[in-house]
Amino acid sequence: MTTRHDLDATLPWMREGTAHMLAVIDELTDDDLRGPSSLPGWTRAHVVGHLARNAAALARLASWARTGVETPMYADREQRAAEIEESAGQPADTLRADLASTAATLDEALAELSDLQWPAEVRSALGRAIPASEVPWMRIREVWLHAVDLNAGAAVDDLPTGVLDLLLDDVTAVLSAKEDCPSLELAPTDRSRAWRLGKGDAATRVAAPAADLVGWLTGRLPGTGRPTLPRWL
Repeated sequence: MTTRHDLDATLPWMREGTAHMLAVIDELTDDDLRGPSSLPGWTRAHVVGHLARNAAALARLASWARTGVETPMYADREQRAAEIEESAGQPADTLRADLASTAATLDEALAELSDLQWPAEVRSALGRAIPASEVPWMRIREVWLHAVDLNAGAAVDDLPTGVLDLLLDDVTAVLSAKEDCPSLELAPTDRSRAWRLGKGDAATRVAAPAADLVGWLTGRLPGTGRPTLPRWL
């Protein structure tokens, strides 16, 4: 079974997701970029700025793994928020170029890692210790899901099958650790397996296509008639 550290799968998914995200943004006019995204309080330019700053931050983790010199993603939440606001305010051409160049820089930084460096321990923005081999998975989540958040035609259905399955693994684990998470059995109608959510016996079974379940779990699709979930991230 593919895991988040399986580079043979995650690196191609990251590159495919980057191309998909850039293609969605290429279809937006400069005025479109200043329009609202589906994320509260953020324009599409904020989403693009966040994606650019995230690529730069993950490239710092790749540098950390390669050199052994600690280079965190961000100094703190305030720095992260300020960088996103600054990026979102850039002229459209500058913002587009920034996104493309930071994505390329991240790809190059990851390509430089050797087999001995991929297991090196770095830290996520939340301070969680992770191997560098998790960085492509972190970027996969960003490019595929934020392409949806641009509110410009991309959908959760666009995500590759393997990415949807790993997101079900990832999100159910995170949500299940939260005190207010309901106990559910998630049964994708297009899969031969089920996922458990919450602790204890699952009192409710939720059946739907995998993309629908991922969209609901990650807050990208409404959960009308379903139990209320805690926030994923």
